[in-house]
Amino acid sequence: MIGIFGNIQAPEAIQKFETTGGGNGNGIFVFLSAIFKLTGTIAGIYFVIQIILAGYGYLSASGDEKKTSKAWATIWQSIIGIAIVASAFILANTIGNWLGLDILNPTI
Repeated sequence: MIGIFGNIQAPEAIQKFETTGGGNGNGIFVFLSAIFKLTGTIAGIYFVIQIILAGYGYLSASGDEKKTSKAWATIWQSIIGIAIVASAFILANTIGNWLGLDILNPTI
């Protein structure tokens, strides 16, 4: 008997996971990969916005030393922040290579 809404099937990735036996812990790597990519994207967008705003603040400082130093501080903090995010990607990839896993692009 078909229900009111027809037959509902699991997504293809879940079906493959169930038919291959699954349970190898791959789900956590898919989740971590999605979190890393989302964090990297958000950090990149935030970095660009901060650099643009700091650049505008620097240009509009008109020689005011306090405003200029605030703009430079924002620029340096943005650069340090994006470097930390990039380091997280490098670290995740390195750990994945040591363990023989592809953490950033997992496959089920």
